[in-house]
Amino acid sequence: MKKKSVIALSLPLFVILLLVVLIQVFRSDNNSSNLAPTESRDSVAAPDEERLEIVEPTPIEKATPNPSPTVIPTPEETATPKVTPTPTPSGPQRASLVFTGDILSHGPVIQRASINAGASSAHDYTPMFSQVSPLLEQADLAICHLETPVSSDNLSLSGYPIFNAPRELPSNLKTVGYDGCSTASNHSMDKGSNGVRSTVAQLQDAGLVWSGISRSSSEQRTPALYGSNGILIGHMSYTYGLNGFVLPKDEPYLVNVIDEGAILDEASRMRSIGVNFVVLSVQWGNEYQVDPSDSQKELAEKLLKSDAIDLIIGSHVHVVQPIEKINEKYVVYGLGNFLSNQSANCCPAASQNGVMVFVDIVGTDQEGFAVENLTFVPTRVDRSDYTIIPLPLAIGDDGIGQSLRSFYEAVIEETSTVINKLGGNYEIRDFSVNN
Repeated sequence: MKKKSVIALSLPLFVILLLVVLIQVFRSDNNSSNLAPTESRDSVAAPDEERLEIVEPTPIEKATPNPSPTVIPTPEETATPKVTPTPTPSGPQRASLVFTGDILSHGPVIQRASINAGASSAHDYTPMFSQVSPLLEQADLAICHLETPVSSDNLSLSGYPIFNAPRELPSNLKTVGYDGCSTASNHSMDKGSNGVRSTVAQLQDAGLVWSGISRSSSEQRTPALYGSNGILIGHMSYTYGLNGFVLPKDEPYLVNVIDEGAILDEASRMRSIGVNFVVLSVQWGNEYQVDPSDSQKELAEKLLKSDAIDLIIGSHVHVVQPIEKINEKYVVYGLGNFLSNQSANCCPAASQNGVMVFVDIVGTDQEGFAVENLTFVPTRVDRSDYTIIPLPLAIGDDGIGQSLRSFYEAVIEETSTVINKLGGNYEIRDFSVNN
């Protein structure tokens, strides 16, 4: 009785104690779960500590107001044969050319070049061209007529009748604006074959193109070419004779002497390599005669009948001669003297005068090229210092006296009359407008 009562009394107490323990365990588990810190992306776990990875749900991104469009690749197209379009003809091409007359280094001219040089070099011609140089520079292509041989050492300089100009002359010509020169002349052989070689060497060193004299047969067959504004221009030079000198039999290439067939052959060779415009510079005519000779006219007519030649520029007679149009092409029979010592003291007064002829050409490769406009500028040599005077500009200078202005105006009128003597209506070039 007593033993059962104790058991009966102990059993409820045991149950109550068990319930208390269970409640504490339950609370302890809940607190541990709530107090465990959340693992951040920057926390580093201890090496020996195990953690349960908590996977957090990815937050839903909000749509942007203007979403970028999705780029869908363009499917490759099947290649189709390319059709080459017919080229559209380009517009007309233009170039302006200027030609000047005889450059003759007479003794007094050489002496003046020496004075001009002072202590800087042996000879300086550039002051003589100071007034015409700006006009040369206005043209796309400037071509002179170099009448005489040029020395390579300045040891035997001479004027008329056996010329030998200072070696500085070609480089001076380049400096004042020339691009090249015609050189076939009755004085080309004044210093023999060595003189020809010396002249070519000085022209080459100066960077000038030349035609008319050569050091070899292959050089003679090499065309003198100029490129101007996309136009390829060929230049030939021939003379009527050599003042009694004879070309060596083994060196017939030294100087080009007039031969109609040879001229046309050279022009045709130029055309065959794509030359657009061919110019012939030719020494011909009777000295000091304003009117062109019958032989000049006959040769001009024969040559300008050929499609291979576009323009003839004449020299040699030392006075200005007329311009004529033959077969819709031009021949300038004579440019007169550009630089010399000739004057009324030895020769006709007009030998002190010359002319710059400006030729504007235009065309296309398909239709060919022709002269669009031809104008001129009368000149005169001032023999006090051998400055070449462009007369139309000089008469506009307020610094000259009225008597000199009136004289220059008379020379301009005389030159204009000669230029238009064969029925032309050629005008003095106007430098106040773009030509």
